[in-house]
Amino acid sequence: MRLSTKVAYNTIIQIISKIIATILGLIAIAVMARYLGREGFGQYTTIVTFLSFFGIIADLGLTLITVQMISQPNVDENKILSNLFSLRLISAVVFLGIAPLMVIFFPYEPIIKLGVAIASLSFFFIALNQILTGLFQKNLRMDKVSIAEVASKIILAAGVILVYYLDLGLLNMLVAAVAASAVNFLLHYLFSRRFARIKLCFDFAVWREIAKKSWPLAITIIFNLIYLKTDTLLLSLIKRPSEIGIIAEVGIYGAAYRVIDVLITMPFMFAGLILPILTARWAKGEKQGFNNVLQKSFDMMAMFAIPLVVGAQFTAKDIMVLVAGPDFEPSGPILQVLIAAAGIIFLGCMFAHAIIALDKQKKIIGFYIFTAVTAVIGYLILIPRYSYFGAAWVTIYSEITIALASFYLVWKYSGFLPSLKPTAKILGASLVMAGLLYLISGWNLFIVLALATAVYFITLYLFKGITKEDITSLLNK
Repeated sequence: MRLSTKVAYNTIIQIISKIIATILGLIAIAVMARYLGREGFGQYTTIVTFLSFFGIIADLGLTLITVQMISQPNVDENKILSNLFSLRLISAVVFLGIAPLMVIFFPYEPIIKLGVAIASLSFFFIALNQILTGLFQKNLRMDKVSIAEVASKIILAAGVILVYYLDLGLLNMLVAAVAASAVNFLLHYLFSRRFARIKLCFDFAVWREIAKKSWPLAITIIFNLIYLKTDTLLLSLIKRPSEIGIIAEVGIYGAAYRVIDVLITMPFMFAGLILPILTARWAKGEKQGFNNVLQKSFDMMAMFAIPLVVGAQFTAKDIMVLVAGPDFEPSGPILQVLIAAAGIIFLGCMFAHAIIALDKQKKIIGFYIFTAVTAVIGYLILIPRYSYFGAAWVTIYSEITIALASFYLVWKYSGFLPSLKPTAKILGASLVMAGLLYLISGWNLFIVLALATAVYFITLYLFKGITKEDITSLLNK
């Protein structure tokens, strides 16, 4: 199977599975939000956000370095993967074991503290999964990951619905999440045995090599964590006037953020698939091939990001009511703001992964430190005054800063400058779609989304943003 065919196959399989997983995930969120209400969903959001700090720190840069290391020519894949998996196991046990102890010292309700202890198991299985995902990315067999994800989402949705009908409370919602993550990991591990034999391995010479490559990523991930997750954490901690209560505000913000989290899985999924190809192209000195792959990837991301941002300005409130229920209608305006950050992530994600392919991770550390520090200052200033809107605008600032920094470094070291001609056509088609959305405002949401999608792609085809040759080539592959 040719490389382009493999990429097309993997992309199509992932898109289909991602649609299924997204629907199941949204069902789980819908049931959870309606059952828990603003206050309960705020507690859930606080638990997940608190654990995210420890889960992401436990990554130590190993997730992204996995693809890079096993994509190099003539490597002992089993040895590298076994050591990476063992190192990840230790880091996950250490950092996620600390989380339930640390939360004791925070001014949270007992249910949040107990929830952190339960949900830490879910984050543990997720941490182990990430190393195995790198193996499937390298072999362009992300269909295996897709099967595991869909299976876990079925378990999650079924578990959440069961908790709802039996009225078992927030903590059992978290138990359902643990079960889903455990199934996901088990399937990842079973599928991985076809491609590699992974076992516990403590070769410290290999660990030193891993550390040399991963420490710049570990630092950037930590500072990325600071500017991405500090908003929700500070929302749950900063005292301010609130008519509905601080934790309820966290719930409203968290509901909109959950929609964003669902949406941005696509660019990271796609970029993870492209990373081994970019790495291999650059390692072989194929600069033009590297640039061609990056250009096509950028165009693909723009094709989804721009209409997503434009369309959400007309549909955000209805989407949040559909997803989380009427109680979360105030999340609509927050989604209108946060969707801009999601669009920036779509575009910037490819450049961030290209930096890894270029092996220039160290060069972006300063930008992450600057962004993290200024973002925290922004949160501290704006959250007490503007609550979740202040947090959302600082999030946009952070994503713009990192995206521009990533683009600058890719240009500096590879000479890549994206052609914006396809982007202009995408923007034009999105504006036509916006005109339609303005005219049919107030119609049934499903009809609105269907018509908007159809008009966008038809217009994009007429603008030659998608050509007949592109469609024929994709179908043939």
